[in-house]
Amino acid sequence: MDVKKIESLAKLMKETGLTGLELVEDGQQLRLERQVEVVAAPVAAAVPAAPVPATGAEALGVTHEEPAPVKEGTLVLAPTVGVFYSAPGPDARPFVEVGDQVKKGDTLCIIEAMKLMNEIPAEVDGTVAEICVGNGQVVEFNQPLFRIV
Repeated sequence: MDVKKIESLAKLMKETGLTGLELVEDGQQLRLERQVEVVAAPVAAAVPAAPVPATGAEALGVTHEEPAPVKEGTLVLAPTVGVFYSAPGPDARPFVEVGDQVKKGDTLCIIEAMKLMNEIPAEVDGTVAEICVGNGQVVEFNQPLFRIV
């Protein structure tokens, strides 16, 4: 493997946000890993707040919305980094669509990783309630792909 190819792979990793890449070519193996910079924001000391009289929307009795409830069902997570494909080919019908009944082991999609096509099976019986990614989208390890109820 030449240095220019390794540099282009490192650049690709940075541009796409990948943190790891493994390549086997002509009997040679290369593993690249990238550290993600985490910047910690300074935390201010807690100061007890003085009561503030109600104004604006609060004075009119308008309240803040509650956070959205957690969606029920089982998430199917990406087992690897790669490209998500919803169908076996460009002109083929998708493996599953929202509302389809699936059985444990049914193929839901394909993730292409390192030119290998990995079929992703359903982990439970149920109904496809949500498809969390789009066809051709790059997915990360443990990214939700489907929600099955």
